[in-house]
Amino acid sequence: MNGLIYILILLFSFIVTFGFSKLLVPRLKRAGMTGNDVNKPDKPEVAEMGGIAIIAGFTAGVLLAIIFNTFFGFQFELVPVLAGILTIHSLAFIGIVDDLIAIPQYVKAFLPLFAAVPLVALRAAGSTMLMFPFIGMVDLGLFYLIVLIPIGIAVASNLTNMLAGFNGMEAGMGVVIFFAASLIALSHGRTETLLLFLPYLGALLAFLFFNWYPSKVFPGDIGNLTIGATLATGVIIGNMETAGALLLVPYVVDFFIKAYNRFPSTKWWGEYKDGKLYPVEGKVRGFAQFIMKLFNGISERDLVLFFIGMEVVIAVVVLMLYL
Repeated sequence: MNGLIYILILLFSFIVTFGFSKLLVPRLKRAGMTGNDVNKPDKPEVAEMGGIAIIAGFTAGVLLAIIFNTFFGFQFELVPVLAGILTIHSLAFIGIVDDLIAIPQYVKAFLPLFAAVPLVALRAAGSTMLMFPFIGMVDLGLFYLIVLIPIGIAVASNLTNMLAGFNGMEAGMGVVIFFAASLIALSHGRTETLLLFLPYLGALLAFLFFNWYPSKVFPGDIGNLTIGATLATGVIIGNMETAGALLLVPYVVDFFIKAYNRFPSTKWWGEYKDGKLYPVEGKVRGFAQFIMKLFNGISERDLVLFFIGMEVVIAVVVLMLYL
């Protein structure tokens, strides 16, 4: 019975995001909520803030789970799920504001710390244990509550917001991440975590139809921030933090390359020549540009497939460690 409910939640999230995207994309364009696709030769205008549809589908899936809990005896702890929704919606709000008025980067880096408050309160009333592979459970006490949880939310959301900007990359890598994370949550009986991951997975799958090359809509910061926020929130609730951290390895590599270049706000994209992308001015400013240079030019579609493939390999390794 639970398996059927999980499938219904996944499908419902998919349907809501798909339908909402169909309505949203033309309206965003009419409202002037667009951005230039800088990796195309003619730099066409594409609808922005498509992440609203992702959050709509995600929220619908979680609400369906709550309906099953209230009226049909589907058992799970409601408080962790509600705390998770608060944190994820707080990041979604930050993303909307940033898409509308462009929050300064240094401010955006710290705002997610405050979104972690519901999770700090949740874990303060429960366990401060952290699971490490090959070691087991370690109690980190107050350090876990007041340092690791807020930093985890802030870091994860900013990481997934940085490795972005190519058609299908954010949603495609996110699908792999949440598929693997959902399998781990399911195998370890982390129902509350699964009820956050499955709706987000369904929403990303639907969004990918509109975001794949050539994109009709970009997720915007509301989508990019909440990918990391949802992952971090779920693994904190389910005590799966190290698994979540490992799934973000490509994003961490991108972070260090961009940190070395002092976090460039421009020229992170590719220079289009004869169907391929090359680093702008020949300089590597991020992980994506490193791959462009490694292959001496690569099409945008192949670049995205490369990163999705990399995430698949990492996901398989993580699954081997945790299943």
